[in-house]
Amino acid sequence: MTGPECISEQQDIYQIQVVPQRILNPDTSEKLLSGIYGCENIRRVMIQGSRLPTKVSYGPGTGEKVDHPLKRSIEIEGQEVDMRVTLSRVSVEVIGHDTVEKIRKVCSDVLPFPFEFYEGVYFKKHSTITDYAKLGPDADELLLGMTDPKAGKSNTVQYIKSEKSEQI
Repeated sequence: MTGPECISEQQDIYQIQVVPQRILNPDTSEKLLSGIYGCENIRRVMIQGSRLPTKVSYGPGTGEKVDHPLKRSIEIEGQEVDMRVTLSRVSVEVIGHDTVEKIRKVCSDVLPFPFEFYEGVYFKKHSTITDYAKLGPDADELLLGMTDPKAGKSNTVQYIKSEKSEQI
């Protein structure tokens, strides 16, 4: 047996959520995400927050470009990633409880203010109608629940390839 089924049968999978008490600026987001991706045994990471629009969608300035100070690219694992949302919540799926503790340490080292650290279930395990419509009937298990119903198909998920995650 190969793939995610093999991993879940052999090792413990934990899902954690980090909720900082403040919205993170791009520099802090970059440090936090780089620290998380620097840990081993990361299966997937999802960030959530308020959308950073590229254009004014209604009102007198409709269609004008939005120059938001928090909307810029950050570098994670050597890849440029456009910030589409302000980072206000991070969900991470890892293999092994020791990785959970490493991420807790990264958060306490990077974040200079209080944060909440939860263990629970934060990723969907079964395909939803949105997943079926956007990803098809044979969607990868790691992509389930990670699509935005309101987003276009081209900008739903950004992949960050990591040498450490390819070994899993």
